[in-house]
Amino acid sequence: MTNNDFYKYKKPDYNKMLKFGFEKTDETYIYKTDLIDGDFLMTVTIDKDGLKTLVTEKETGDEYTLHLTDAEGTFIGQIRDEYNSVLKEIGEKCYNIGIFKFEYSYKVIDYVRQKYKDEIEYLWEKFPDNGIARRKDNKKWYLAILTVGRDKLGFDSEEKVEVIDLRADVNELQELTKQPNIFPGYHMNKKHWITYILDGSTDIEEIYKRIDDSYKLAGKRS
Repeated sequence: MTNNDFYKYKKPDYNKMLKFGFEKTDETYIYKTDLIDGDFLMTVTIDKDGLKTLVTEKETGDEYTLHLTDAEGTFIGQIRDEYNSVLKEIGEKCYNIGIFKFEYSYKVIDYVRQKYKDEIEYLWEKFPDNGIARRKDNKKWYLAILTVGRDKLGFDSEEKVEVIDLRADVNELQELTKQPNIFPGYHMNKKHWITYILDGSTDIEEIYKRIDDSYKLAGKRS
């Protein structure tokens, strides 16, 4: 069973999770708690694929799922309330508020998670609002989400915005960067990367297509 609604656009804080009561096994964090006066056991598992929950009846060991349906009843409602209360508390005490301000930034995160099963990696402690995604096979980056001032892209403004850096075909790059919404790769090799601002000025479907192109280019041998 999965339920990530309490955590959408939030980032897990693993130190907070351990203090809360999670136990770590390899790269998996597990938390267990009783529901309904100890009659049921709720297990919360958090790993690179997100959050999963399991509720079992202690006496039989059977999985219980009615709290996740539209079924009604006082007993079901009580389990549902306690279940949601646990998830809410974990969301409040073990996760940090989303670090980006643009909806497109989160759309990109969701896209690579759904299509490529990749998570954004935040590699720099001093720059927590900068992240990258890389291929699993060769570890090459295919995108970076960075927070920069508009002035870094040639605008007369220091407003902080989120941008996405993507690989581009060298034969197309010159023509691409003639478009008003596409810039030479920020902080990247400008012969191989392009940049979009994630403020909605470019249709999200175009950005998805460029992500797919970048993913393929990152898979080619140098």
